[in-house]
Amino acid sequence: MVALAEFFSRLARRYLPDPLVIAILLTVASIVLALIFGRSSPLDVITYWGEGFWGLLEFGMQVVLIILTGYLLASTPAADRILDRLASIPTSPKTAVAMAVFVTGVASWFQWGFGLIVGTLIAQKIAVNVRDAHYPLVIAGAYGGFVIYGAGMSATIPLTVATPGHFLEEQMGIETLSETIFHPVVLALSIFTIVTLPFFMAMLHPKDPAKVIPIDPETVRPPEEPPVDPESMGLGQRLNRHWFGGVVTGTLGLIYSVIYFFDGGQLNLNSVNFIFLMLAFLLFARPSRFLAAMAEGVKTVGGVIVQYPFYAGIMGIMTGSGLVVMFSDLFVQVSDENTLPLWTFLSAGLINVLIPSGGGQWAIQGPVMIEAANAVGASGAATAVAASIGDGWTNMLTPMFLLPVLAISKLKLQDVMGYVIMVLFYAAVVMGVAMLILGFMTS
Repeated sequence: MVALAEFFSRLARRYLPDPLVIAILLTVASIVLALIFGRSSPLDVITYWGEGFWGLLEFGMQVVLIILTGYLLASTPAADRILDRLASIPTSPKTAVAMAVFVTGVASWFQWGFGLIVGTLIAQKIAVNVRDAHYPLVIAGAYGGFVIYGAGMSATIPLTVATPGHFLEEQMGIETLSETIFHPVVLALSIFTIVTLPFFMAMLHPKDPAKVIPIDPETVRPPEEPPVDPESMGLGQRLNRHWFGGVVTGTLGLIYSVIYFFDGGQLNLNSVNFIFLMLAFLLFARPSRFLAAMAEGVKTVGGVIVQYPFYAGIMGIMTGSGLVVMFSDLFVQVSDENTLPLWTFLSAGLINVLIPSGGGQWAIQGPVMIEAANAVGASGAATAVAASIGDGWTNMLTPMFLLPVLAISKLKLQDVMGYVIMVLFYAAVVMGVAMLILGFMTS
């Protein structure tokens, strides 16, 4: 296993370009596919791309904020102490990797944005404490735990089909979470993955100490506010450094959050971002400390700001040219009531490489798959959750969700991708078998 992981790592370092170049290459690939199979003219394809370029603007901003607010919260003195205590638990390289995977997996199951950021931050601290741990593998492990997102409580597709008035309600009705993420097979899959994936990734740690790359401790140095002479401070500077502004803002925000949830509000990216931001205000207290941390945090979001529009443009090409429907139809043709969840999982994984957005993908692929489920007598709930799990599975292949992890860890895609590919293979077997069992149990 170690030799295979090192083989993929060597390939990644030698041949894999930076994420921005990959986004450009995927754009070109989608254009070529649209011209060949989508029966679209060159001008049509360019129009699809341009019109779709800002299609993920809201989602992209949400991701920017989940990175920034997660970084701010983790940088507060109180949160930093908690993360330090958790990071002190592992004492060996293998337990360091396993801990990073486990924390991210559990957190991502509850809320993917929270898991992705907090998992990366604690992975850094673990690598500092366990100096002989292979830092790229620890970070890859933290990202690997994110593979469970599609079966978790914040997965877009299960939440969508459980919401009254969703766009496919006439075709499939309302599918409660007990029929999707809390179905015994899916719940068993989540538990099995969260428990076993840490051991799998720990096995990938290099045995040769010469191949171990330790973390540079400077990457986790906390931000510091600029020093000021107390005697020379004016009123404005005193207000900047007073606890009043942060404590009042944070308290008001948390009171609103309590009201929001009591009124039936849901845990989503917006509510998580708001809570993270208000907690950061409260725990930093002094606005000057908050601003110093924010100045460091904004350095981590540049890749997301630039690259998400490229994926939105790809989504526009895939949608406008009909390629998504064509790919889905190919898998539907070989399915029956027992195997449709498996083929849905595989097709969703393929489509996710070019449309890495669960909600956007389901809006296009969902009608095709649910129509097929109705035609062959398969479960609509099983089909929906299979699409969600497939979407989460190939997040291990597309670099879009890796961008915040790379930004925080200060690693390159080539450093971690070889190990992430191993997670892709592992999850393909585990999730594929689970989806086949789910199909037979729900048909």
